[in-house]
Amino acid sequence: MPTPGHPLPGPSDTTTSPSLTARAHSFNTVAAQYAANRPSYPPALFDAIEETAGRSFAGARVADIGAGTGIATALLHRRGAEIVAVEPGDGMAAEFRRAHPGIPLVRGDGNALPLADASADFVTYAQAWHWTDPARALPEAFRVLRPGGALALWWNLEAEDVPWIAEQTDRVRRCYGDAVVAAWGSRGAPGPRTSALPAFTAALDAATAGGPTPHCVRELVRWSRRVPVDTHLANLGSHSIFLVHGPDRSAAFLAEERDHLLRRFPDGVVEEVYDVELLVTTTVS
Repeated sequence: MPTPGHPLPGPSDTTTSPSLTARAHSFNTVAAQYAANRPSYPPALFDAIEETAGRSFAGARVADIGAGTGIATALLHRRGAEIVAVEPGDGMAAEFRRAHPGIPLVRGDGNALPLADASADFVTYAQAWHWTDPARALPEAFRVLRPGGALALWWNLEAEDVPWIAEQTDRVRRCYGDAVVAAWGSRGAPGPRTSALPAFTAALDAATAGGPTPHCVRELVRWSRRVPVDTHLANLGSHSIFLVHGPDRSAAFLAEERDHLLRRFPDGVVEEVYDVELLVTTTVS
């Protein structure tokens, strides 16, 4: 733990940002931690997807891409979807198979889906679209979708209008630097409070050049969960910003952050507040 007079390293110590590939695969080393501590998603999110798509998940064929440890996949399965998960990472796939042995999982990523043409009613990306190359991933999603099918992307975003969350983000920024924090967030390149919609619609326009551009609907769904401080810190520590900048640096930051949180939450329970950003686009029937 840092001691008085020995502050955490400042942002000037971070001179380069790890590659997107390195960040994407960093989760494989902490798959069990990810599965145990990352937040889930509220029922209202799935209701919104069904309403926008005009059909239920029950009985629908769903391809969940970048499925990770299966947090979203399992929820879709419980809603009656006939689902297949696609995951590129060894560690994440192993944890998925351990936790969800009855759900089919194939290895692959969104840039080259190992799925047949017109085989899905929904293609979903939970916390995963930002790891793709949209110029490749969008045509792949449209190839796999049936006519009238829906592509749904969503991210749990920390609600930074909540004071303690904004303060925590500022502490991360002071430690790691603006450039690193801008690439942190739940969406990759867009930083905190920045919508993924403009980048996605630009990619959508490019992918459908010469033809009609599918309409994209955006919604925000706020929800929260109450967890012990140590669960919150384990969740925080499972993000790529902490995984790729060295264990000593991350351990020092998280130890100091624990002190901050316990001063604010003396009962040891944190209410994490999220805005789920949802983007849904449908193919032409």
